[in-house]
Amino acid sequence: MKLTGINQITLRVNDLRQAEDFYANILGLKLDHRVGANISYLRVNSDMLVLVKAETPGSPEARDIRVDHFGFRLSSDAEVDEAAVYLDSKGVHFVTRPAHRREGRAFFVMDPDGNLIEFYSMHETGIRKENHGIDSSSPGELASGTRKTIVDEAAQIKPRRSRK
Repeated sequence: MKLTGINQITLRVNDLRQAEDFYANILGLKLDHRVGANISYLRVNSDMLVLVKAETPGSPEARDIRVDHFGFRLSSDAEVDEAAVYLDSKGVHFVTRPAHRREGRAFFVMDPDGNLIEFYSMHETGIRKENHGIDSSSPGELASGTRKTIVDEAAQIKPRRSRK
């Protein structure tokens, strides 16, 4: 695998507009786009911070970790599929199989501690500004109709049960 960087971090937040205000107006990130009422994409140069409205509220006093997942970008759709085959051969727990999405191809795995990691490619056009349908970054938020069957060798990956 030839990772090209960590390009995105997704945070679960209690109040999406308050979080947008903090990251945009206080820290200076630029609002890139929104997907529906529950997801906002903010940008710093080529890096993305994705804010997702939490299903259950968190408290600043609770020391719960609120990071949803982080993503490693790969250079092409083919490298995404190759990475999936490689990780499967190493016994990594798969959450989703490689699938096409608007801006590229992606899949999710868990590390040994249950942290969610995305591996993805992004086409030169990047994320389109129009928001037709759901294009979520989290596997729990993927619309059921957006998952496509994989016809290459990555389709042979079998999801594994959690080691926990």
